[in-house]
Amino acid sequence: MGQEFIIKSQSLEDKVNQLLPSQGGFQAGVDLSASTTIIPIVDLTESAEGSNLRQDLQTAISHNTATTFDVVNTNTTILTTTGYFRILGTISSVLSGTSASASFIINDGATSKIVYGYNSSSVAGADSAINYSFDFVILLQAGHQFRIASSSANTFVQGSARQIADLANNLIDP
Repeated sequence: MGQEFIIKSQSLEDKVNQLLPSQGGFQAGVDLSASTTIIPIVDLTESAEGSNLRQDLQTAISHNTATTFDVVNTNTTILTTTGYFRILGTISSVLSGTSASASFIINDGATSKIVYGYNSSSVAGADSAINYSFDFVILLQAGHQFRIASSSANTFVQGSARQIADLANNLIDP
């Protein structure tokens, strides 16, 4: 027979309240408990958090949720909405003795920070074509912008952005 233990932890209680909002949180006189008895576990975390999608499917790109971009030889603002965003696509460069760069920038209204970048150059007289894939997640706070800069007419940045969660950590289905 296993032993029973009462667990007093505010941080654990807060996490249970966050993960299981449908349970209405703990009520007076109800404690977390632990046991030395082995009990099979069924993971209901995704459903308890309000999503029935696996984590990898949660970040899927769809026609309705994709913000597409095609940036060549310019600096373009892609996003101004707050939240968490998946950014993916490719950078292509055709070089002939030149250099090329692309920058992914978050601007807070006063300063810009390059959060991801690409630089390439070729030897004079030698033609080269380069393709580079990217896939990363950013967070935009209030007043921030996400921009993409392409340094030349030979540097193409194409892809899409999709919001995967808002600032309150609510997942957004594709």
